[in-house]
Amino acid sequence: MIRTPLTELLGIRYPIVQAAMGYVSGPRLAAATSNAGGLGLIASATMSLAELAGAIKETAGRTEAPFGVNLRADAPDAAERVGLIVSSRVPVASFAQAPKPELIKVLKEAGVITIASVGARRHAEKAAGWGIDAVIATGGEGGGHVGAVPTSLLIPQVAAAVDIPVIAAGGFFDGRGLVAALAWGAAGIAMGTRFLLTSDSPVDDAVKRVYLAAGLDGTVVTRRADGMPHRVLRTSMVDHLEAAGQIGGLLRSARNAMAFRGLSGLSWREMLGQGRVMRRDTGLT
Repeated sequence: MIRTPLTELLGIRYPIVQAAMGYVSGPRLAAATSNAGGLGLIASATMSLAELAGAIKETAGRTEAPFGVNLRADAPDAAERVGLIVSSRVPVASFAQAPKPELIKVLKEAGVITIASVGARRHAEKAAGWGIDAVIATGGEGGGHVGAVPTSLLIPQVAAAVDIPVIAAGGFFDGRGLVAALAWGAAGIAMGTRFLLTSDSPVDDAVKRVYLAAGLDGTVVTRRADGMPHRVLRTSMVDHLEAAGQIGGLLRSARNAMAFRGLSGLSWREMLGQGRVMRRDTGLT
């Protein structure tokens, strides 16, 4: 057991948070993480409200330890999801992007611990001012959407700026990283890819082998996926996207946007709003 302000806040044995990854962080992975002493998170952004209700029920049936639900504050049914978290007595709620003060207020009044994801010091300061209980600060080494500031520079800056637990994210995968994060002033770490590779992850073994075969230069930050800096595995498809011309890239982005709109049910206005939030949360504006 390692005692830090994060373990005290969450009631967990180890200051380790499993990142919320769409289509990956479901009941099985979240419960296994919590049972092992960390904090498991259900990624709800890719779930309908009914699917989330089922996932919460299944996770609660798999573990008696604290777990959480990760949600998007800009989702059309964000208020309903918060209501479900409260009524289901989920201990923790985390926000995938910028939280909203009114949602934080509802959760905190119900006794739910709140965590916000940030990519810059000013975002952490703003969230802390809204009453958030902890922040996950993700540096440039993280997977998915990332900012330009390295983890080793971002974490000390954020930790010095706020009086709430800071969870370091971006490039962590073992105990040495945890020790480094604690030395930088963090109260714990969050890991995504490391949990994606576990036996409790639903990711196919063939995909896991691709991850494990990648070297230190096996990832690349590209804007070709959705127009924002995005760290992904370096594959032949990514190389093709990087080599494509600007017109081809725009056409591909338009097709992907239309497909995502159909899957998510978001309006064009809501999708444009998400783009602005991503830029803000990754420290690009």
